[in-house]
Amino acid sequence: MIIPFNKPYMTGNETRYIEEAVAVGKISGDGMFSKKSSEFLEQKYGFKKCLLTTSCTDALEMAAILIDIKEGDEVIMPSYTFVSTANAFVLHGAKLVFCDSRIDHPGMDESKIEALITKKTKAIVPVHYAGVACDMDMIMSIANKYGLYVIEDAAHAIDSFYNDKEGTQKPLGSIGHLAAFSFHETKNIISGEGGMLVINDEKFIKRAEIIREKGTNRSAFFRGEIDKYGWVDIGSSFLPSDIIAAFLLAQLENIDNIQSKRKEIWNQYYDGLISLEKDGLLKLPSIPDFATNNAHMFYLCCDSLEQRNMLIQTLKEKGIFSVFHYLSLHSSEFYKDKHGDRQLEYADFYTDRILRLPLYYELTSDQIHLIISTIRSIFYK
Repeated sequence: MIIPFNKPYMTGNETRYIEEAVAVGKISGDGMFSKKSSEFLEQKYGFKKCLLTTSCTDALEMAAILIDIKEGDEVIMPSYTFVSTANAFVLHGAKLVFCDSRIDHPGMDESKIEALITKKTKAIVPVHYAGVACDMDMIMSIANKYGLYVIEDAAHAIDSFYNDKEGTQKPLGSIGHLAAFSFHETKNIISGEGGMLVINDEKFIKRAEIIREKGTNRSAFFRGEIDKYGWVDIGSSFLPSDIIAAFLLAQLENIDNIQSKRKEIWNQYYDGLISLEKDGLLKLPSIPDFATNNAHMFYLCCDSLEQRNMLIQTLKEKGIFSVFHYLSLHSSEFYKDKHGDRQLEYADFYTDRILRLPLYYELTSDQIHLIISTIRSIFYK
């Protein structure tokens, strides 16, 4: 039996909706299914404005343009993240100021952000790693104090929430000025490739539409607000095909079912492996009190790089495919000389120790049991 790390799940209506999009004769951007998907997300999560994009990377790049990132601006973000978080801002000349991870979670250590702020700081980019919220009360308080923008990298975080200090549960992506989501095939809700920019600050909506439409006011033209459209700003082609949006809508309509199954799998892993943590053999994911768990991933935190490599190889020999995750960006070939010598202990710690287990909708209880029993057999010989 081969158990892959990931397997894309189709709910049943994806191909039917794609056929409908083709039959309508509008398969370029902002067709019927793009509008339905955006409206679904706005209504379910209370986002002020959702614009579908071809990727989360594109959404982050739009965010960088919207806040006018220029040469020399500084942007604070975690080192332990995917390169897209960084590239979006580097492309426009920003200097990255990397924040270390928390001791109890791979997300950025919010308590270390304020010390990194200078007169050149323009934005904070918290990454909700594994769909687990950063402390957004602390981050927004810091941002408001220094007049900074907050752009949530919510690539992992669909249907995950933050419990604020007032006792209100807020969807991740609804708190910062802007947010970026991913619908890549490895995420909870998928469209193959795909993403979304969420705009929570109304002042960005009009310009975001222009940037997304190659710098033109074409969206306003199609709404009948102007009699012709032209080039009015910088921009690019960030719109996904309506075929992608058709696939996405079928997924969104089943989000509650998908989330329920993923959480069930996550809990099976946790219950089956918690004894390893209690015996001090490795660590399981930690969810802070202010965060919820959307079951984006289940990971083990190993004792060492050698232990992780051994686990990956042993599981592979049994037909079970597990993977490591990010390599710290501050230590990367591209950025290490620009970062300086400031040590980021926990970002490097997670680089060497995180191991992700298979987690997808069609993973069966028997397969989960096999994965758990295989891991346990490695430690309890």
